[in-house]
Amino acid sequence: MPVPEALDGTYAVAFAEPPEAPRELAREQVTARVAPPLRDLVVSMLDSPMLTLDLRPADGFPPLPASLLTQYGAPPADLAAVEAASHLLAVRAAYRPGWPPAHEWATRAIAGAVAAAAGAPVVDVFTPRILPQDELLRSLPNADGEIRLTDWMLLPHTAGPHGFWFTTKGLARFGLPELQTENVPPALVEPWGRLLNGLARRVLDLWLEQLAALETPVVVDLPETVSVGLQDVAAAQGTEEEMRREVSVRLRLDAPDGGAPVLTVLAADDGPDRLESLCTALFGMPRTGAA
Repeated sequence: MPVPEALDGTYAVAFAEPPEAPRELAREQVTARVAPPLRDLVVSMLDSPMLTLDLRPADGFPPLPASLLTQYGAPPADLAAVEAASHLLAVRAAYRPGWPPAHEWATRAIAGAVAAAAGAPVVDVFTPRILPQDELLRSLPNADGEIRLTDWMLLPHTAGPHGFWFTTKGLARFGLPELQTENVPPALVEPWGRLLNGLARRVLDLWLEQLAALETPVVVDLPETVSVGLQDVAAAQGTEEEMRREVSVRLRLDAPDGGAPVLTVLAADDGPDRLESLCTALFGMPRTGAA
């Protein structure tokens, strides 16, 4: 799997009135609102050419997609504030793949701090999604540099004629293809979503291990068959699990319609009801209602 030379993070702050000195405001608010050690990383990014702050009249940027912002749960008041904004501040950064993902941590922290001072909404341009302040703050790394992957990744799913189509939205932040599964039975929407969250955590760990082991990696080999366990599911949510129950899935690298590559998730063993068997093996028998 090819390793990108650099990864980009972009957030937009929608101002009713533009600030006079965005970089000074960012430094002041980050110093006041962001705790170390994250504060040190953010300030170092502010002092480097890897991070830019671009303040323009709102019509100087491509319009933010209101329909997608709504689809991803934008509160009506925040959506109205974005649409009425006189100016947008684009916070952008580039950084090498690996850990920490400084391009994402720094841009999200800066956008959140500046927005909090002005009472302005923050748009995660990657998704795109308006981030409420409480969710934004919760997503930032703790003092040990740990995050909940589910704060950085969404798992949208859509119904089709043969079941639901799942695809992650967030692994690309770290340089990975997104995961996808087709034809998931309706009864498995909840457990399969949990399994995919755990698998995303496991694949990210494998990816980061390979990047750390190589000096200047151009290509990383991920195994075709990957184990995902209850501990991975818990880790994706920022919790812990003592039980070590695991199942295996197969990953296939695809490029649908010539677009961005994705990792299609398949059962390691073919056969009828294979997705149901995986969910049952990992999570146990589904609960039945009382008679």
